Amino acid sequence: MAQLTMVQAINQALAGEMRRDDRVVVLGEDVGKVGGVFRVTEGLYDEFGEDRVIDTPLAEGGIIGTAIGMALYGLRPVPEIQFADFIFPAFDQIVSEAAKMRWRSGGEYACPIVIRTPVGGGIRGGLYHSQSPESLFIHTAGLKVVCPSNPYDAKGLLLASIRDDDPVLFMEPKRVYRAVKMDVPEGDYEVPLGRAKVVREGRAVTVVSWGAMVYESLAAAEHVSGEGVDAEVIDLRTLWPLDVDTIVESVKKTGRLVVVHEAPKTCGFGAEIVQRVMEQAFLHLEAPPARVTGWDTPFPYTLENEYLPLAHRIAPALASTAAF
Repeated sequence: MAQLTMVQAINQALAGEMRRDDRVVVLGEDVGKVGGVFRVTEGLYDEFGEDRVIDTPLAEGGIIGTAIGMALYGLRPVPEIQFADFIFPAFDQIVSEAAKMRWRSGGEYACPIVIRTPVGGGIRGGLYHSQSPESLFIHTAGLKVVCPSNPYDAKGLLLASIRDDDPVLFMEPKRVYRAVKMDVPEGDYEVPLGRAKVVREGRAVTVVSWGAMVYESLAAAEHVSGEGVDAEVIDLRTLWPLDVDTIVESVKKTGRLVVVHEAPKTCGFGAEIVQRVMEQAFLHLEAPPARVTGWDTPFPYTLENEYLPLAHRIAPALASTAAF
């Protein structure tokens, strides 16, 4: 077992699965000789060659359309979209074709593709390199949406995603790529899709988050613990399918809910989580659910830290919700 960053863990997962299953191919802009803009695919081209690690033109619709065709002919492609902000030219291929293939064929065809893409802020990328578009894809029936927060989960979730017969959007928080190291087994393991994890136990308020915001939520929870507020923090890991049971079980214990995400508040995934809790645990709530999110504006460059829901914005929400 070695201490790996998320970049190294994802690279290890890709290499291991490509060795295990010759149906797995990687394609995208600069993923081959360059190894990707974040070097996540570094070394794969040298080991597996140009037939399985394919440098594509700058054409996201073409990348995903090609991957869908590969999947229908028996391969398991892992296309990379260089930044989630650039995924929109491929939106129609993802939501109209990949997501619907199993239904339109009456189950005759599956579309086992995993679309990897970096998401979120934290690297001074500005409005075209910092977006979090998860809710657009969660809204689309037929897609699974994953967002790991740490290297161990990233490897296990990616292996589970590649082996899944449904299309998966695998969102990687770029802020965490090299910021966190942890023990990651060298061998094969899966983290099951659709299961959240309680990463900090508490009894005063439930905090639900994912990706880079898990760390901000944990920091906020530690801060308010000094004020006597014992927060429970849940890392969703898989956004869809949503592990409602883990959230509801926690809210029944704490009676309070705060959801944290980078995306804008309006129609963000936090709204859906709040409603699910209202439907299943309304009588257990002792305070109105709260959301701490990005603002309803394009992602700024110079004011990045004012836009992001960092710990200093989360902590007051925890304290006020707990005190309600």
